[in-house]
Amino acid sequence: MKRTSLLALLALLVAVAALVSLAAAAPGEPEASAVALVSRVVQPEAPDEVSLALTAPPPGDQTVAAYAYPADGSIVRIGSAGARAVARPGVSSIAQSGVGALAVTLFGGEISAESLDVRATAAAGSVNASGDVSSSSVTGLSVLGQLITPAPNMVVALADWGILEVLSSTSETTRVAPRTANVSLVALRIQLTSAHGGLPAGSSIEVGVISAAVAAAATVVPPKKPVKPPPARPLPRPVIPPDAPREPGTSIAGVPAEVVRPAPEVSAQLSSGGYVFPVFGPASFGDTFGAPRADVSGGWHHGEDIFSPLGTPLLAVADGTVFSVGWNDIGGWRLWVRDHAGNEFYYAHLSAYAPLAVNGGQVRAGDVVGFMGKTGDAEFTPVHLHFEIHPVSLFSLGYDGAVAPYPFLNAWRRAQDVSFDAGRAYLPLGGPAGAHGAIAPPAGAMLLEADDISSSSGLIPGALAAALSRRAPKSPAGGGDR
Repeated sequence: MKRTSLLALLALLVAVAALVSLAAAAPGEPEASAVALVSRVVQPEAPDEVSLALTAPPPGDQTVAAYAYPADGSIVRIGSAGARAVARPGVSSIAQSGVGALAVTLFGGEISAESLDVRATAAAGSVNASGDVSSSSVTGLSVLGQLITPAPNMVVALADWGILEVLSSTSETTRVAPRTANVSLVALRIQLTSAHGGLPAGSSIEVGVISAAVAAAATVVPPKKPVKPPPARPLPRPVIPPDAPREPGTSIAGVPAEVVRPAPEVSAQLSSGGYVFPVFGPASFGDTFGAPRADVSGGWHHGEDIFSPLGTPLLAVADGTVFSVGWNDIGGWRLWVRDHAGNEFYYAHLSAYAPLAVNGGQVRAGDVVGFMGKTGDAEFTPVHLHFEIHPVSLFSLGYDGAVAPYPFLNAWRRAQDVSFDAGRAYLPLGGPAGAHGAIAPPAGAMLLEADDISSSSGLIPGALAAALSRRAPKSPAGGGDR
């Protein structure tokens, strides 16, 4: 890695200018900015020494390797690192930044960390604003020969020559119009009170510096005009069904025009029950339903991840209504589809929406509703669609009322249907297997006529309730289960 002090200093000046511009923006003007910096050494009356700094917009994603300052690495040495910054102002303004680094050594090993992974996300829209750095972490931290367990905003004394700040963060959010959010974090910051290791007193070393700042667009309220009351008519169906499961995380309504793309012409073969596979074209997926997930309800994976190239069209799996179109800090750009039987399907981590993806919009099975991406908490993962199935029969369980999508995805790729009792129906409310017991057992033996299997849809209302009732038919005397 080359020393790029002057260029990095210019990049930081641009970042500061962007943040100042955001702070000084006209009330309600949409703004977004993000900064990601791997390391910086600050000395009195000397230019800053920076390894890698990114500012957004425009978005940036870079990696570096084998950085050392000075050349012998006696002050800073980093095995490898990467930085990412994304910012999109609009109706819903979004900013994200992140830094990852391995083998961080400061002052010849007096302070070291095996790795660090820090992330900042800020979002502001028409109804809410939020900022978050809680997923940031430092592992394998050693200070003056002692292992330290990192904690947010921790301060550690460094003998008589300085202090170490760990996961030092700030957050400021305004939830009334004009809504704004501004978060920042420094994974490791050393401040010298006395000269040490070749640096004068007053110097500082920072590793893993991130920030994200956003301001939402102003809500324009047109003046009221006296009008005659419209004739009485039935009330429209609500945008979000009142009995629908609510996914975890903070959600912000509204979709900026820049994340809406024209839908291509596609043709998908329907199953006998009227369902289609949710991804158009080649795709791969496994069976990870129930795997541990720390940031969702119950701590387990409520769906399947389907992998395909960025921008791959995503299809409505059934005829129905689209709702909850917008941003969620876990699901990213996401939407739900409710079929005419009341079953609901969750699509998360989209990169863009199709024009049909509007709250309350009616779609047909096979219509393009969005495009594959990796937004939300999938920012640093491979491109994929997180897909969930929530049958109407399990709505009483809330968001945990989900079934394993794997058998349905396999069947829908063959334009077939499958009954819910073909696989794991749900996980117990206690959590995934291994935490509070085994996964709930499959339904008991059931005697079905052949025409029931071939002509019935796996999502027929009541089928799941029967499968989960645990009432198996009596076997003939001396006979076994079938």
